[in-house]
Amino acid sequence: MDAMGKLALVGDQMGLEPAEDGDNRPRPGSPATWTAPSPRERAPCGHSPAELRQAYDADVTEVLTKGAPDPAASLERKKHSLGVYNAVAPGGRQAALLKTLLTSACERDCFYCPFRARRNFRRATFKPEEMATVFTQMHQAGTVTGLFLSSGIAEGGVRTQDRLIDTVDVLRTKKAFDGYVHLKLMPGLERDQVLRSMELADRVSINLEAPNTARLQKLAPHKVFLEELLQPLKWVDEIRRTQLPRAAYRGRWPSLVTQMVVGAVGEDDVEILTTTQYLTRQLSLARVYFSAFSPVADTPLENHAPENPWREHRLYQASFLLRDYGFDLEDLPFTRAGRLPLEQDPKLGWANENLREQPVELNRADRHSLLRVPGIGPKGADTILLARRKGQLRELADLQRLGISTGRAAPFILLDGRQPQHQLRLF
Repeated sequence: MDAMGKLALVGDQMGLEPAEDGDNRPRPGSPATWTAPSPRERAPCGHSPAELRQAYDADVTEVLTKGAPDPAASLERKKHSLGVYNAVAPGGRQAALLKTLLTSACERDCFYCPFRARRNFRRATFKPEEMATVFTQMHQAGTVTGLFLSSGIAEGGVRTQDRLIDTVDVLRTKKAFDGYVHLKLMPGLERDQVLRSMELADRVSINLEAPNTARLQKLAPHKVFLEELLQPLKWVDEIRRTQLPRAAYRGRWPSLVTQMVVGAVGEDDVEILTTTQYLTRQLSLARVYFSAFSPVADTPLENHAPENPWREHRLYQASFLLRDYGFDLEDLPFTRAGRLPLEQDPKLGWANENLREQPVELNRADRHSLLRVPGIGPKGADTILLARRKGQLRELADLQRLGISTGRAAPFILLDGRQPQHQLRLF
C-alpha cells in the first residue's frame, strides 16, 4: 500500500483527536438557546464526529440537489479523509494540520476507540523515515503546514515513543522542517523520552481519557491513570520549571494539553472540571480538550448513546472560566446531579444568581470583579481599566467604543452609579 493509501486508512478516524485551538471557540457569556449547536458555536476541539458525518454525507446531498458534488467541498472532504484539518496553532498561527498515526495497530483495548486491539479492520503502519518523507512532500506541495503525530501502541509505550521521536528527529534534522509539530506522548514512556519529545515539538500531549482512575477503568481498563497518563504530564511540568530550554527546538519549552472523553462512562461535570482545574492551575496545561462520546461500531460501547454536543460546549465555557476568569469550582452553577445546565452559559448562570441585585460599578470595580460580568473578557477588562484613567464611563456607548458586548453586560452593571437602559433580550 502506498503512503497516501495508508494516510486515508488512518485519517478516516482522526477527527476524534483535537485540532488545536479553534478560531471559533465559545466564549463565556455568549448567548445560547436549547437547540442543536450551530457551526458558529462549534466547540474548539476541531471537528466533532457529527460534523465529520455531515461533511462526508454532503457529496450525496450535492448529487441529489445539483447533479454533481461541489469541487471545493469535495476537496475539503478529501483533505479530511487524509487527516488534513484547518487549525489554529498556539499563538494564533493558522495551520493546515496533518493529523495522523505512525500505526493504527494497537495493543490496548480501549472500549471507545476505533483503533482498539480487538476491532476487526485493516491497519496501516509507517516507518519513521516514510512518515517524514510523505509529510515533507505534502508540505512542499502546500497541502499542510504542520503535523499532529500520534500512534497506536505497538511493542509497548517506550518502543512506540522511540519511533515517534525518530520521525520528528528526521523531520527536523534531515528534512529541515521548522514548522509546527504537536507530538503525542505514549502511555508507559520514560522521563528521558518526555524530555526529548519536548526538545523537538511545539506542543506535547497525552490523553487522560477520563477524569480519574475509577472512570478510566470503565473506559480504558488496560491503562493506568496515575502512573501511565498523569505522570508524564507531571514530568513535563517539572522539566519546564527546573530546566532551561536551551536544547528545545525554538529555545522555549512546548505547550502541554490533554483530552477527556465525555459521556461514555457516567462521569459528571464536577469530576471533569475538578481534574481540569488541577491540570491548568497545578501543572500549567495550556488547556484541556473535551470530546463528546460518539459510539464506534465493533467496540464494547457501540450501543451506548452518543453524548449531547452541548455538554462538550458547556465544559469548554466552564474550563475557560476556571483558567482565565478567576472562577472556582464552587462558583459554577452545577445541578444536584453534578452537571452544568445545558440551556444556559455557566457565566450567565452565575451572574443571574449573583449580580442581578448587586450589579458591578464599572468605574470602581477591580479586574477580578469585571471578569465576572457577562460580555467582559480578559481583554475587555484590561481595556476598561485603561479607559478609566482618562475619565468616567457614563453610557453604554462608552463601552461599545471599547468593544464591550453591552447587550450581555448591561443587566449586570452600573455606570456612574446608575444602571444603564438596555433592551431586554428575548430567550
